[in-house]
Amino acid sequence: MNNLYISGFKFKNNLPNDSYINRLPVIEFLKTNNEMLFDKNVVFLVGENGSGKSTLIESIAIAYGFNAEGGSKNFNFTTHEVHYDLPQCITLYKSSFPNDGFFFRAESFYNLATNIDELGVTGYGDLSLHDQSHGESFMSLFFNRFRGNGLYILDEPEAALSPLRQMTLLAHIINLSGNNSQFIISTHSPILLACPNSQIFQLSGESILEVSYSDTETVQIYKQFLNNPERMIKHLTDC
Repeated sequence: MNNLYISGFKFKNNLPNDSYINRLPVIEFLKTNNEMLFDKNVVFLVGENGSGKSTLIESIAIAYGFNAEGGSKNFNFTTHEVHYDLPQCITLYKSSFPNDGFFFRAESFYNLATNIDELGVTGYGDLSLHDQSHGESFMSLFFNRFRGNGLYILDEPEAALSPLRQMTLLAHIINLSGNNSQFIISTHSPILLACPNSQIFQLSGESILEVSYSDTETVQIYKQFLNNPERMIKHLTDC
């Protein structure tokens, strides 16, 4: 196993009483269990919308020192002022320091690309990220900016990618994780989840469980649909 830059975190349970974060199911788990531990170079968080996986990913990234809307530690732009409570309530277990690092957040990618253009930052390919299709700009960032020996925290990187592009990204993650890199990823993609030798945490209800690939709700639901789409559609429309 390669070096881990973050081996987990401890939850200090000092959230303000009026914080909306208290309503997330994941918080009830953290209040009881206090910590999450990582032991693989690639860690996935999966779960239904609203389960808290993106909030948890963002909080880990911000607690590490990344900009809230994405980028490296050198980025410091803000397009939507938000008060983040959870990053102040977790203490990261840091094992060592990477040479490279990046926080990718699909939701604010447009704002990140705009800031890159405004600053005239190079290293993201020959074209502006705004002068490419949505999916192409994602791939341009991943392949030009993720250089290895780094910590990469990704929130739903598959959002604009076709299945083939997701496979290409999966291969890139596998190669970089073998080059002293660590990934912490929230995703809905059964393709990315297939990354070998990874650790998968499923956020469900008020629990966070470490599960195998085949036991994730994501994989099971996709499999059920693809094995018999007619039956699934009938079930959905008859309800």
